[in-house]
Amino acid sequence: MWLAALAGGAALPSVTSAKARPDITLRFSHVVAEETPKGLAASRFKVLVEQRSGGRIGVQVFPNAQLYGDHDEMQALQLGAVDLVAPSLSKFGRIGLPEFELFDLPFLFDDLSAVRRITLGPLGQKLLQGLPRQGLVGLGFFDNGFKQMSANRPLLEPRDFVNLRMRVQASRVIAAQMRALGARPVTLAFSETRQALATGVVDGTENPVSNFWTQHMHEVQSDLSLTEHGYLGYAVVTNQRFWQHLKTSDRALINQALQESLAFANQIADTQNDQALQALRQAGTTRIHTLTNGQRQRLRQAVQPVQQQLASRIGPSWMQDLKLALGHG
Repeated sequence: MWLAALAGGAALPSVTSAKARPDITLRFSHVVAEETPKGLAASRFKVLVEQRSGGRIGVQVFPNAQLYGDHDEMQALQLGAVDLVAPSLSKFGRIGLPEFELFDLPFLFDDLSAVRRITLGPLGQKLLQGLPRQGLVGLGFFDNGFKQMSANRPLLEPRDFVNLRMRVQASRVIAAQMRALGARPVTLAFSETRQALATGVVDGTENPVSNFWTQHMHEVQSDLSLTEHGYLGYAVVTNQRFWQHLKTSDRALINQALQESLAFANQIADTQNDQALQALRQAGTTRIHTLTNGQRQRLRQAVQPVQQQLASRIGPSWMQDLKLALGHG
């Protein structure tokens, strides 16, 4: 039902029939469902590029880790096996860009406007400017909102996490956060998470509600706690060699279509999570818990040492710039 929200996303029979073989085909790989903000942004990007190029530039979108998953999509991009990916910001640390891990710091952002002071401001541009040293070009950021905790029991106090095996992305910051709460972090690809939850390989995980719903995690998790403890966002990146070989006019067309698609994704991120939460309530398979101010504060206090521990890895200058951008300095 959410695909109907893709305004301007109609099929293009006239374009595809007139130009069955595009001169250029962009392969866009991602790991989530088509109905998520990322999936909808990728679909909108495809429509805009093919319309505006008259079919001369085609876009093939591969959702749900059909080509590559969490562990190999960045390497595939660096090798030129795909042309565009939209990894979560957590994934940049492990390819030699630890400054991106600032987005993983728990309870850092009060709301999405605070996030966008980073992603749409000078600090965001500075982060993207570091990507060429890994053979990549950063084209922009977009949101999937704030993460919630799930397990087969409510996760409302630090003691509730003790000894739980919690699936995490490959992020030192997120792993440290789980350890600070007394849980044991287990790094798994996103595409493997639901099965791991179903079979008891892990006990719980963290996700925005839209991911929790579209991946059917509600079928294998009895409780969702609305902790809003961390932010999940993405950067769209391309292979530097591929980008440099495009004509300037084609780069401009692709970039403009992408910026419009990212703006669209940001507009619908909250809506998608709200719709998923409503659908989850209607399904009735998962108990939903809203934290009190006191519970949220105790979780915040429990993970506060993570910021101090990881500041040296992220870099003191980056942390100072972050505080200034957020008005904390």
